[in-house]
Amino acid sequence: MSGEKVTIKSENPKGDLPCIVFDELLAESDKGLVVIQEWWGMNKQIKEEAHDIGKMGNFVTIVPDLYRGKIATDHEEAGHLMSNLDWPGAVKDIRATILHLKSMGCKKVGVTGFCMGGALSLAAGALLQDVVDAIAPFYGIPDEKLCDVSTIKCPVQCHFGALDDLVGFSSPKDVEKLEEKFKAGNVDYEMNIYDEAAHAFTNSSGPNYHKDSCHLALQRLCTFMNKSLVE
Repeated sequence: MSGEKVTIKSENPKGDLPCIVFDELLAESDKGLVVIQEWWGMNKQIKEEAHDIGKMGNFVTIVPDLYRGKIATDHEEAGHLMSNLDWPGAVKDIRATILHLKSMGCKKVGVTGFCMGGALSLAAGALLQDVVDAIAPFYGIPDEKLCDVSTIKCPVQCHFGALDDLVGFSSPKDVEKLEEKFKAGNVDYEMNIYDEAAHAFTNSSGPNYHKDSCHLALQRLCTFMNKSLVE
């Protein structure tokens, strides 16, 4: 797995944003995809996933380091990092990564993410409508104080596990409420529920990894983004 470490300007008060870019497909693809971390940080797993998604879908991918160098090694530390995240600042970071991909030659850019990154993908769809072309959130829903998901204008493809028990964030009841908001705003969305999957089912290093659901979800993601990111 190769990737280029870059530091880009961000309007986040925390300043410059470290990222890793997988651009080996730049010569043959003008589609970009921002891949946003789980609550763990920019660890080996999310970098590998971004690299694999790029190869699978023929995208130039970028992973922003929203924690700026911090990586959690246990749930307590991950929860601490996520609870202390400046979410509006993180949305500004996502804007910066989108603009960076477009400056590289990507004509359209989508956003996907997992867990915390899924919630931020939805926030990007609502708050960055001038630069986001499609979003694909995985098992994460943002607080309504951050954004109104019913205002999203770009195409949306959602992925949730039927066995997800994170109430208030990604449980089946939360997904029902999310769909109600989508319908109220006439959002162009697709909802995918994986019957045998729990939270974080695409994380191959985690206890809830479900191989079949993961492969199907990532195939759907690539098909959706290739359709949505066409000029």
